[in-house]
Amino acid sequence: MATAGLDLLVVTNRENVIYFTGVAQIECLALLIPQQHEACAVALWLDADYVRGRSGLTTHAYFFPRQTIGPAICEEIRSFGFKDPRIGFERYFVDFAVYDALRSAFDERNFVGAGDLFYRLRSVKEPEELNLIRRASQAVCMGMDAAMKAVRPGTAELDVLAEAEYAMLRAGSGGSPFRPQVVSGDRTLLAHPTASSRKIREGEVVVVNLGATFEGYCSKMTRTAAVGDVPKGQADVHALLLRALERAEATLRPGSTSGEVDAAARDVVEQAGFGKSYLESVGYGVGLRQSEFYPIIGRGRTEIIEIGMVIDLLLPTIYRKGIGGPRITDVIHVGERQNELLTGYPRDLVRT
Repeated sequence: MATAGLDLLVVTNRENVIYFTGVAQIECLALLIPQQHEACAVALWLDADYVRGRSGLTTHAYFFPRQTIGPAICEEIRSFGFKDPRIGFERYFVDFAVYDALRSAFDERNFVGAGDLFYRLRSVKEPEELNLIRRASQAVCMGMDAAMKAVRPGTAELDVLAEAEYAMLRAGSGGSPFRPQVVSGDRTLLAHPTASSRKIREGEVVVVNLGATFEGYCSKMTRTAAVGDVPKGQADVHALLLRALERAEATLRPGSTSGEVDAAARDVVEQAGFGKSYLESVGYGVGLRQSEFYPIIGRGRTEIIEIGMVIDLLLPTIYRKGIGGPRITDVIHVGERQNELLTGYPRDLVRT
C-alpha cells in the first residue's frame, strides 16, 4: 500500500472479505484496511457480534434500513481522520450504492484500482487454505466419478450434471464456483458452454468441467468421455493435450515463469501443427476464485511460480472442427520439492 501510495483499501468483494476475516457465511459485510491504522469491519447489526467473534476485528454495526452499508463505511473512514484519502478498490464490481456514497463523501479523483495487491497476496496459500482446497478437490473428484458413470447415449447433459452436483454436495461442497459444463457434440468447441437439455449421442465426445467449493475455497477439474467409437482425430487430440499437460506440469516448479510453463505445453501443440488453433492462456491461480488473476499461465508471461501457489492447468482444446473438443484440467499445489496433484482422478479418455 505504501509503494502504491494508498491510504486505505475498501474491501466489499465476498472473496476478499473471506480471505481477510475468515468469515464465509455472512453477506452485507465490508472491511476497511488503512495503511496507518488497524483494520476494521462494517457489518449488519444482526451479524456484528458473530463477525467480531470469528474475525477478531473491531466490528462496527450499521442498523438497516435506517442506515445502509455505504454511509456506514464513509463514517468509519472519517473516524480514521481522513479527509480525502487515496482509496484502493478491488478488481471487480463495487455496488453502485456503496460507490455513490463514497464519491459523495470523498474526492473521486483519489479512487484507484488496487486489484493486483489482492491477487498477489492471495496467490501463495497458507496451510489452512490448502486444506480447504483439498476438501473442495475431494468433492469435485466425487462429482466427476458420478458424472462419468452417468454419461451414455440418450442421457441429457443436464441429467449428467444433476448426478455430479448431488455427489459433490453429499461430499461437502458448498456449490459450484462457476456455471458447470457437461457439453457434447459440436458444443464442445464453444468458449463457455454450459449443460443443456441436449441428449448425448453415440459417437461423440462429452466434456465435463466441474467445480466445488469448501468454506469459500474452490477446486475444479475437466475430463472427457468418448461415447462409443469417436473420430480418431478427437482421440488423438485428447492424447496430445494429455502430453502437453504432463510437460507443463513437469515445468511447474518454484522459480519458473508462467511463460515457461505455458511454453512447455505450447511446444507440444505447435510441434503437432495446431499452434494457431490453441488459446493464449492455459492456466490460472486457484483459490477463492476458480480462476484467479495471479499468476496467469500464458504465452510470454513473467510471473514467478512460488512455493505454496495453487494453479490449474490445461483447459484449452484444439479449436478445429472435426477433431477439437476434448479437454483436461487439473489443480496442482506447487511444493518445495514435489508438486501435489489435488484433483487425483484418472486423466485417460473415458470410454463409455
